[in-house]
This record gives sequence, structure tokens and C-alpha cells, in this order.
Amino acid sequence: MTVRDLDQPRGWAFGLAVAVMKPTLLAVSKRVWIDGEKIPASGGCVVVLNHVSHIDPMMAGHFLYDHGRMARYLAKAGLFSNKFLRTFLNSAGQIPVARQTADAVGAYTAAVQAVREGQCVVVYPEGTITRDPGLWPMTGKSGAARIALETGCPVIPVAHWGVQDVLAPYGHRVHVIPRRTVTVKAGDPVDLDDLLELPEKERLSVQSVQTATDRVMAAITGLLEDIRGETAPAERFDPRKAGVSMTGNPHKQQKKGKDN
Repeated sequence: MTVRDLDQPRGWAFGLAVAVMKPTLLAVSKRVWIDGEKIPASGGCVVVLNHVSHIDPMMAGHFLYDHGRMARYLAKAGLFSNKFLRTFLNSAGQIPVARQTADAVGAYTAAVQAVREGQCVVVYPEGTITRDPGLWPMTGKSGAARIALETGCPVIPVAHWGVQDVLAPYGHRVHVIPRRTVTVKAGDPVDLDDLLELPEKERLSVQSVQTATDRVMAAITGLLEDIRGETAPAERFDPRKAGVSMTGNPHKQQKKGKDN
């Protein structure tokens, strides 16, 4: 169900990924694409999504590819430690990021450059799979907002649901039969016009970035509410306040804590 043809060279790595992953995803899931035409056909942009499963990036890439865009991800730096995988990821234009380190600044710079070169950069603003018990979006990190306020590019919110039925959060078993329905819905660009009109110092201030981040998370959550037909909790889950680690499998950590 290709809605819009790709209008740029794929490169060998991206072509290989499409040849392998698209048939695989079609084999394990039924797609429902909603409002994908809201993804810009060209030009630099940031696409922001909720995060419920390790295969989210593959499903998001599938959605974007079917709407004529190649996804550029901020990928965990550890993935680049393997020589072959590093070659593959670099060829596919992916961006390494070492979370919670000074190297994350370099990833931000690379993401800004990619947007200015007309690329579609994908960001999961939660920074990890959601820790919310109901799998609603958590509080967001500032990366996507900072990129948008730095470049003036559109931020397109996208929500998906059903991916967690194919592969549960931190799960290891892919559910193949019966095929699960995965719904992906794109929204209108997040309104940041008032912030973009501010002088540079105010535009990139902590307050402006936080305001933009809150709007990004609200937009994603609203789309997810539409898909699920439910209302999200009034207060967004904050793992720091809840004392939940942002790295590793939280279920294993909880079990370890009980054992101790």
C-alpha cells in the first residue's frame, strides 16, 4: 500500500533493509495507515512518535517509506560498535547517539545538519520504551523540540498502536499467528510559530524548549487517544518521580528489587 513513491536514491543499505523488513512486517501484521499524507513529501522535518516496542523503528520506517520518505534515526551508539552494523547504519544515514553523555551533543548537531539537508529525522522524544503502566507516552526529552527551534522545520507527530501485540515491550517472542493489526496515524505539524518568532536567545531558552516539548508530547498523546478510543491519564508519567530507571528492562529491575 505505497501511497507516495520515494523520490530520492535509497542506497544499498536502505534498499537491503526494505527488501528484508517490508515483507517481514507484512507477514506478521496488518497495516492501518491514517493521514500519512500529512508527512511532508520533501524538505527537512522531524517526525516524533510514541515508543512501545523494540520494533517501533521498523514499523515507523515502513510507514514513512510508504509515504515517500526515508527515515533517519537517532540510533543508540552501541549499535555502531559492530563493524558490519556500523557500515550498514552509516550507509543508511543513521545517526549515533550516546544517551546521557556529552556525545549526545554531537548527535544533536548531526540531526540538525540532516534536517538542513532536507532529511526526515525520526525522534522518539521519550528516549526509551514507555514506563507508563498503560503504555501511554511519558514525559518527553528536549531533543526534537531543540532541533525544530534551531532549524524552523516542521515537527510531525505520529502515534502507533498494536506494535506491542507483535512484540511486547522488552519481549523476545514475536507473535506471528494471528497477524496483529498495527495502526499508525500522522497529525498536523505541532504549532511552534509563536516560539519560532522569538529572538534566538529566547527561542532556544530552557523555558521555550520545555514548552515546545510539552506540545510535542501532547500532540502524540492526542493521536494515540484517537487510535485507542481512550483518554490518557491527566498527568503524564514521569519515570524520575516514580523512581524508575530510564535504561534497561524495568520489569527485570522491579523483580530484582523484590528478590533483594
